Amino acid sequence: MTDDLDAADVASALLTGVGALLRRLRHPQLADALTMPERTALSRLDREGPATSAELARKEQITPQAMGATLSALQARGLIARNSDPADRRRVVLAVTPAGSRVLTEKRSARAELMAGVLAEEFTPAQLKQLAAAAPLIERLAHHL
Repeated sequence: MTDDLDAADVASALLTGVGALLRRLRHPQLADALTMPERTALSRLDREGPATSAELARKEQITPQAMGATLSALQARGLIARNSDPADRRRVVLAVTPAGSRVLTEKRSARAELMAGVLAEEFTPAQLKQLAAAAPLIERLAHHL
């Protein structure tokens, strides 16, 4: 790119690159692997703590019915638990179980190992430095979308 960067061009390049990266990381799914909606919901509960089904649906911008199906599948596998909200016993909040935390850790480790192997084999030290500098910027962009 030139010194005259256009935000639309940068956005397009990032969407293409990040989209391809995410597709590749999601692709090798095993029969017992989490679906993308399951992984997303489980990850959000892990990062942000207990939440209601309605809160999760709103944050993920999906219907409450779709979130309910996703959460039922996670609960059936023992990856989340439903509990009464300590502040309001009428509400049900969902939280990650120890088994759910293990699944997330294993999945993240496998993806990180896959990516680290490719980075070590295919990228120069200078390119690794560029990627390291870009990572916090990409995360910041994600938080503002």
